[in-house]
Amino acid sequence: QVQLVESGGGLVPAGGSLRLSCAASGRTFSNSAMGWFRQAPGKEREFVAGLSWSGDSFHYGDSVKGRFTFSRDNAKNTVYLQMNSLKPEDTAVYYCAAKTTYYSSSVYFTPHEYDYWGQGTQVTVSS
Repeated sequence: QVQLVESGGGLVPAGGSLRLSCAASGRTFSNSAMGWFRQAPGKEREFVAGLSWSGDSFHYGDSVKGRFTFSRDNAKNTVYLQMNSLKPEDTAVYYCAAKTTYYSSSVYFTPHEYDYWGQGTQVTVSS
């Protein structure tokens, strides 16, 4: 079992930055690929960024490439999403997700592939 708790959301003006954190508990965190997704009102959950179990494979959604950075600190059981140059269209609830996997360099892109989810944190970017 993995429990995920996101934090760091808030209200920020366009062009600003936020860093989201996702703290994980449970002994399988180190055997998990991780992902960030977001969901705006009336829209489907969207892939934002993914990180492989091995830590050497990253993928970003096209809308955030070059602006967002995903990182992982296994010693702290925490992953981070650094979000720069924020735009109003980045406004959404952001979710952290974990997929139990072993010895894999795969990144997972769709919500149904993930086993565990956090409760989400609201990010609002004002224009």
